[in-house]
Amino acid sequence: MKVILQKEVDKLGAPGDVVNVADGYARNYLIPRRMAAPATKGGVKHADRLKQAHDKHRRAELDAAQAVADRLSASPLRVPARAGEDGRLFGSITVHNLSDAIEKLAGAPIDRKQIHTAPIRSVGTHEVTVDLHPDVKATVTVEVVPQ
Repeated sequence: MKVILQKEVDKLGAPGDVVNVADGYARNYLIPRRMAAPATKGGVKHADRLKQAHDKHRRAELDAAQAVADRLSASPLRVPARAGEDGRLFGSITVHNLSDAIEKLAGAPIDRKQIHTAPIRSVGTHEVTVDLHPDVKATVTVEVVPQ
C-alpha cells in the first residue's frame, strides 16, 4: 500500500515521502497513529508541500545549531572548583555541572545527554564534545581553575 508519511518514521522516511509498505502495517500502525495517510492524487500535492516545509524546518534547525557551535568554540569555558595543592579536585566536575555552564555560554538549552566526556577530576584544560544536531558537533575547551 502506498502511503504519504506525515511524521518522521525511523527506517522508513521523512514527512512528505511517498513509500510503499505492507497493507497491515499501514492500516494497523501508521494510519491510526496519524504517522501516514493513504496516497491519493491530492495527497501527493500535499506531500510536496509537507516535504518542503520539513526541509525548511531542518535547515533552520541546522543553522541555529551551527550558530550555537560557533559561540561555544569561540571562547573557553572557565569553571572554578575546589582543588588541593597537587591539582586534584575535591570531587569532580560532572556532565550536569558542565551542562549548566555551557547553557549560560551558549544562550540555548543544552541537555546533559548531548555532552560527551568523563567526569573532570583535575585542574587544567579539557576538551568536551557537545552534540547540538545530528550533523553539528561542537568542541568546547573547559578550563578548570582552583577557587
